[in-house]
Amino acid sequence: MSQKDPDLDAAYELSTPEDSRKLYADWADSYDRSFADQNDYILPFETARAFTDAGGTGPVLDVGAGTGLCGAVLAGLGVGPIDATDISAEMLEQALRKDIYRDAIEADLTKGLPIPPDSYAGIISSGTFTTGHVGPDEIDPLLRIAQPGALFALSINARHYESAGFATKFAALEPVITDLTLKDVPIYGPRATGAHRADRAFVALFHKR
Repeated sequence: MSQKDPDLDAAYELSTPEDSRKLYADWADSYDRSFADQNDYILPFETARAFTDAGGTGPVLDVGAGTGLCGAVLAGLGVGPIDATDISAEMLEQALRKDIYRDAIEADLTKGLPIPPDSYAGIISSGTFTTGHVGPDEIDPLLRIAQPGALFALSINARHYESAGFATKFAALEPVITDLTLKDVPIYGPRATGAHRADRAFVALFHKR
C-alpha cells in the first residue's frame, strides 16, 4: 500500500520550521497534482494578479515559493526577474524545473534571509502567511531586503488575520509602510470540494516607504 500524500489538514497542523521541512519534503513531488490541481487552488493566480494590477514590477522575490505556482503566473504576466525562497529544498527543486526563476534561496524566513538590503522592487507571497506557517513578525526581514517604494503583495488567510496578529502588526508598521489595502480573494476555485472550499484570503498590498 502506498503512503498517503500529505494534505491541507496536515499543513495547518504545522508548528515548527522542522515540521514544515518534513511535510514539504514528502509533498514536493506530488504537490501540484495532489493538492493544487485537485483542490482548484487559485490563490497563486489571485495574488499574482493583485500584484500586477497594482503596478508591481521586478526584480521580485517570491517568498514561500513552494513549487513555483505563483512565480509561474507572474512570469506569464511578463514580470521579471523573479527569485524564489522557501524553507524546503525539495519544493524549490520542483520550482526550478519550471524554468521561471533567476535564483532560488533555501532559507527559514523566521531566521532571516541571506539577502542584501534594498534588493527587490517587489515582494510577493502566496499561501505562506497563515496558521502553522509564517506569522506577522516575518514581514520585518522582508522590509529589510525591499527597496524604498517596493510593492508588497502578501496573501494572508482571512480566518486568521485578526487572531494571528496581522492587523496589529500592520498598525505598528504604519511609520514604514504606506498605501495598505486588503483585497479579499478566494483561495479555491469552483471545482474545490471539502471543508476548506469556501476559505478566503486577504492579499495585503502596500509599499515600503
